[in-house]
Amino acid sequence: MTVVRPTFALRFDSAHGVRLGARERQEDALICDFPAGSNMGFAVLADGMGGHSAGDIASKIVVTEVFSELKMRSGTASRLETGLRKALEGAAQAANACLNQFVAQRPAARGMGATLLAPVLVEDRLHWISIGDSPLYLFRDGALRRLNELHTMAARRERAANAGRFPNQDRAVGLPDQDGLTSALVGGRIAEIDCPHGPLRLRCGDILMAASDGVNSIDDAHLQSLLQQSQAGSARDICDYLLRAIDDLADPAQDNVSFCLIKVISDARPAEAEWPTRQTATRDRSDKAVTIVASISRPAGWHQ
Repeated sequence: MTVVRPTFALRFDSAHGVRLGARERQEDALICDFPAGSNMGFAVLADGMGGHSAGDIASKIVVTEVFSELKMRSGTASRLETGLRKALEGAAQAANACLNQFVAQRPAARGMGATLLAPVLVEDRLHWISIGDSPLYLFRDGALRRLNELHTMAARRERAANAGRFPNQDRAVGLPDQDGLTSALVGGRIAEIDCPHGPLRLRCGDILMAASDGVNSIDDAHLQSLLQQSQAGSARDICDYLLRAIDDLADPAQDNVSFCLIKVISDARPAEAEWPTRQTATRDRSDKAVTIVASISRPAGWHQ
């Protein structure tokens, strides 16, 4: 593979945010691995499904399996990127097989499953794998757009209608509280996988957000406005700003929320900028480790 180097060096400032919401348990699992000053990193997020049928365990299994594969490859940029698409799809299939094995050993867990979202950043290139409805957003030049496919009945029907087709045999995955999904990791065949053949080129100033669908309590227009207001801050500041916005909603039906936010910056330290509702912006934190690990422990009694 021919690699075109960016005309200037980029690095990544990352942070994460988590909220339990109105749920009794946290069914999201998230890992953000962006070493300070590095020109590569990745995040792995899974939104567990199945409620009392061990959705929280499903998300941990999925995140652990995919994280392990990416971490073993992340010594150098070329090692991480070589054959990356095949590796991402293989890791998803391996995680799916682990769910199948877990349910086979514990029938009470039948109905468990999880979505998967894993963006991988190398220099100025973004790769990802996505299964389900967890959004991957790009905020660029003041505008927000979703990058990954939405694997839901509504999205499938919209695509069909736009193509002049009206299918009458659509089937959802059929999991409790998630019957609108058309693809997820549930231990059987994975119906749809979004894993592009080539990377998306990143620019200095881009902001990426990999999130569970709980963030959709904030609609896209409002989220775009919040990012416009907070984009001058560090990744940590932006995360805190978004979390306060979610808290302010006080939604009695708020789902679990987990997200990793990555700000693409150059090697030159940005000048301090005025921060909304604050006296000055928080200083750049490139001198501190930003690797974050959350919810990766394997469930007790589970063996691959």
